Amino acid sequence: MFLLYNFLLTLLSPFWAPWVYFKSLRRKERPNWAERMGSMSLPPRGDTRRIWVHTVSVGEFLAASPILKELRRALPKHEIVVSVTTSSGHQTAREAKGNLFDHLVYFPIDVARFQLSAMQQIRPDVVVVMETELWMNFLWAANVFGARTMVVNGRISDRSFPRSMRFRFFYRSLFKNVDRCLMQSETDRERVMALGAKDAAVVGNCKFDQAADEMGANRAEWIKKLGIDTDKATVVIGSTRGEEEEMFVLDALEGVGFERFNVVHAPRHLERVEALADTVKRRTGSVALRSKGESGPYLILDTYGELSSAYSVADFVIVGGGFSNLGGQNIIQPLAQGKPVLHGIHMQNFRDVTAMADRAGAALACATEIELSDAIRKLLQDSIARFEMGAEAKELVQRNLGASKRYAVEIALESKKAR
Repeated sequence: MFLLYNFLLTLLSPFWAPWVYFKSLRRKERPNWAERMGSMSLPPRGDTRRIWVHTVSVGEFLAASPILKELRRALPKHEIVVSVTTSSGHQTAREAKGNLFDHLVYFPIDVARFQLSAMQQIRPDVVVVMETELWMNFLWAANVFGARTMVVNGRISDRSFPRSMRFRFFYRSLFKNVDRCLMQSETDRERVMALGAKDAAVVGNCKFDQAADEMGANRAEWIKKLGIDTDKATVVIGSTRGEEEEMFVLDALEGVGFERFNVVHAPRHLERVEALADTVKRRTGSVALRSKGESGPYLILDTYGELSSAYSVADFVIVGGGFSNLGGQNIIQPLAQGKPVLHGIHMQNFRDVTAMADRAGAALACATEIELSDAIRKLLQDSIARFEMGAEAKELVQRNLGASKRYAVEIALESKKAR
């Protein structure tokens, strides 16, 4: 399978290589192509041990942050190398506080030569992959250099699992180079074992710890920063993905009446900001952009790293990704802030957390624009319902803290096994 994978990778390179390049042109910041091709500008490794943590993009880096913090405590003499794939992830990692890592690099494209070159320069004792970002040549190169390999905070979505099972022969080969899979839930553990994992265990979801770390946002300070009119309720919309979802949420808001509340709207991808702003302006008459320091009744949060703190100003929150069949987005951050959450019915990528929140009465699924309008209307009118949902949200998060420390302990144990 390894030879077939690389044969196909080479054969199809005239197609995927231009796609990778032109996709990068859509980003505000270009990636470091030398690092993407395996040339890492790291100092030579001395006697200090190294851990390589791959985090992909913004969401994975933020989720990894509490694990990185616990690793610093557990292994203070180890060097930590963090890799990302996207420029937005790179920017978020660069701007992170707390001395979470020693080196930041772009993840090499999964060509054997690039991965071997990167692995030779980094020489990690342990390779840690966040969630399920598995690449054949990356894991193979780690094995060649004797690194222990781990998946942490792993999950297999309802949508991807049936498709993955059809290619079980590929995953069996892939998992030969993965020593341990540490998963979010028992369902995820069963699924990864079915795909061919050698060793899998349930450790929990570190995103609860991530969200708890961000609970300290000062609401009064953020109301002032964003220029929120406190005479009206505020709804924060997080991570809508694409025009279809934007129209779904805007239709629901319009059904209630834009004049009844303030809106802070953070689209998942900043490439959508211009089109979203034009649509909002046509519907409401005005729009403000956070990146320009503007404020107004409909503010688009077109910045990196502010959404989790901006949730603090909300009376309730709408989380995207699930109104269209896209798998959902993370609802833990607003829950940790004690905010009622409204979401769509297509939350399969966050299945367990969403089910827990719905059962606890901290969140509510809305299948149609009318259902979302009705839920918004109820929360606007019923302050007691908002309070009760918010209290259940905080309690849910508190019950699920501690996974990051457990992950750090497991990584430390693997470091001791490395040759």
